[in-house]
Amino acid sequence: MTEMSWEPNLRYPDPAIEVLDPSFLKYRIFNATVERLAGGTRWGEGPVWFGDGRYLLWSDLPNDRIMRWDETTGVASVFRHPSNIANGNTRDRQGRLITCEHLSRRVTRTEYDGSITVLMDHWQGKRLNSPNDVVVKSDGSIWFTDPPFGLGSLYDGVVAEPELPACIYRIDADGSASMVADDVLGPNGLCFSPDESLLYVVESRGIPNRKIRSFDVVDGKRLTHSRIVLDARPGGTPDGMRCDADGNIWAGWGMGTAELDGVMVFNPQGTPIGRIVLPERCANVCFGGRQRNRLFMAAGHALYALYVNVQGAPGG
Repeated sequence: MTEMSWEPNLRYPDPAIEVLDPSFLKYRIFNATVERLAGGTRWGEGPVWFGDGRYLLWSDLPNDRIMRWDETTGVASVFRHPSNIANGNTRDRQGRLITCEHLSRRVTRTEYDGSITVLMDHWQGKRLNSPNDVVVKSDGSIWFTDPPFGLGSLYDGVVAEPELPACIYRIDADGSASMVADDVLGPNGLCFSPDESLLYVVESRGIPNRKIRSFDVVDGKRLTHSRIVLDARPGGTPDGMRCDADGNIWAGWGMGTAELDGVMVFNPQGTPIGRIVLPERCANVCFGGRQRNRLFMAAGHALYALYVNVQGAPGG
């Protein structure tokens, strides 16, 4: 099914919302369907909701731009071009946009006046690889992954040799930075559990399959006790993810075979409980909307959304 031929399901409940475990029934709204909000991207990523302005931003990496979708008008437009090949986005606790940039190999903050502040572009005198995804904790600290994925081609980054191993970093509210994990093979999407006691991270170079790992967050700053929450089956490709208020993980999924494209939902124990079928791979998700119960899904060529019966965890 191509982007141009995609049509929403007209029947309720939407068959694109699959219940894999009875526990998922409480999250499915029987008369809500998957909607395609905008198209025309080459690789959508990093959705972030701005409730005060009722709009969503998301990245389109190969087109080197950040897009904006307006909830009140339904219109999609270009928010920033060029974007230094922006990837992951989030908001800090003051409502400012935090962005991972592949081309400039840095993490930035967009100030209220539109100016851009560089938060981090080096570690111990060496350039970062290609900051990928980012989340902000309630104490104001910024946590991001830095795999070398943006150094392999000119399509969504630059061609360069990594200067640093793939790590996870934390930038504290005072601007000081720390490396918090260096033992995740290809760290990618990340999110906190609702109480911020756990940090979930996608291990994109896991052997033989991709994995979602979790860490205990100690004293709000350190990561310990790395463990596997789930081992994706062959062809399973978790990417960006967010937690809901009940601690379930909603992960962008796909790329192996068309049967896996969309979003997978797991309970905190890593058991699959639900699935949202999309006509293409989903790279990343976020919760937003007036009640923070609308799941936005950034896929390769389009932006999708679905109302669900749960709110996103704060900060997601």
